Amino acid sequence: MMLRLVGVSTVLLSMTGVQASDWPQFLGPTRDGVYAGKDVSTTWPSEGPPVRWRADVGTGFSGPVVVGGRVILMHRLDDRATVSCLDAENGKHVWSFDYPTHYKDDFGFDNGPRATPAVVAGRVYTYGAEGMLFCLDAETGQAIWRVDTAARFGSGKGFFGRACSPLVDDGRVLMNIGGRSNAGLVAFDAVTGKALWTATDHEASYSSPVAATIGNGRHVFFFTRRGLVDVEPATGRVRFEHRWRARIDASVNAATPLVIGDLVFTSTSYRVGALVLRVRGDHAEKLWSDADTLSNHYATCVHADGHLYGFDGRQEARANLRCVELKTGKVRWSQDRFGSGTITRIGDHLLIVGENGSLTCVAASPSAYKTTAVAAELISGTVRAYPALAGGRLYVRNETTLFCVDLSE
Repeated sequence: MMLRLVGVSTVLLSMTGVQASDWPQFLGPTRDGVYAGKDVSTTWPSEGPPVRWRADVGTGFSGPVVVGGRVILMHRLDDRATVSCLDAENGKHVWSFDYPTHYKDDFGFDNGPRATPAVVAGRVYTYGAEGMLFCLDAETGQAIWRVDTAARFGSGKGFFGRACSPLVDDGRVLMNIGGRSNAGLVAFDAVTGKALWTATDHEASYSSPVAATIGNGRHVFFFTRRGLVDVEPATGRVRFEHRWRARIDASVNAATPLVIGDLVFTSTSYRVGALVLRVRGDHAEKLWSDADTLSNHYATCVHADGHLYGFDGRQEARANLRCVELKTGKVRWSQDRFGSGTITRIGDHLLIVGENGSLTCVAASPSAYKTTAVAAELISGTVRAYPALAGGRLYVRNETTLFCVDLSE
């Protein structure tokens, strides 16, 4: 396969380490949709916060990441899967890397990549819709290693191509591959790309894994097409599996599991709903489950003070925005027909980017639904990719444009 590197800048900011204000992977630094910075305003004028810059981008639902003053985005330009690095301050081009792609969405939605890159220790990890896993140098965009996971492990295309956002944990790149012959889950050496272990025969879902320390053990949770799997990341040993999927074949699992202490929340749509498990070593006990409480179609919930905030219902039917007690499943409030989108928690507030391009700030309070700011149509078009929040600025994309929105106080 031909590799091509274009437009390397002569002046680059060091990206060897993640800073406090960075957003280096899907769902942020702690992979739970939480922004720890104190520099974001939760109110803004009626016309919305200012857009600092815009940049033309290609197709795809891959979200941006921000590290060391650089924005990295994977998208498709013509027939090239492209990784672009931009200056976070002004959107100017720094470097690009690309390779050929022939992926075609069978449903006609979008022919671009779905997975969000991860930046760790000066390296960028990307995963394309056709299953190409790349490791790039974050300074220059040079390819360090690659693995054609579809060819090597025999993974299927699925409904919408491959879409696992890489998780890098303790020197391993952990992926929901969906390969044959016990290669449903695969760990790769982050430095060399060598396959370290494989596990399960599960097909891939559209959910990305999350790692957590519970008790004295390190766990990585995969929400596969079949259900929730707890794996020991160092060895690939499966601690437990819990089947959680719809009976109909025309369904997907897409939301990332959420770990709060020793509890794991996961949810899917298609009349399956929410599940909370309590992890006990190599086992788990069900705390509660319900099909009608909090049914996530594709967006991951966030947690605040013992409560879950997320979208209940199918995207095409205008989902409800809900607050649910984590330990009981009790619905505290529901804002009906709110519409779909993504949620990022900022302290005791929720920043909601609607699929229709709206921007809403809501108090993360179980007592009632209360907005503190609304921008009805900040961004035109359809917004489905997860945004990045870094240095008080929101980086969000639609089908053709990447926006930098200034939310700083």
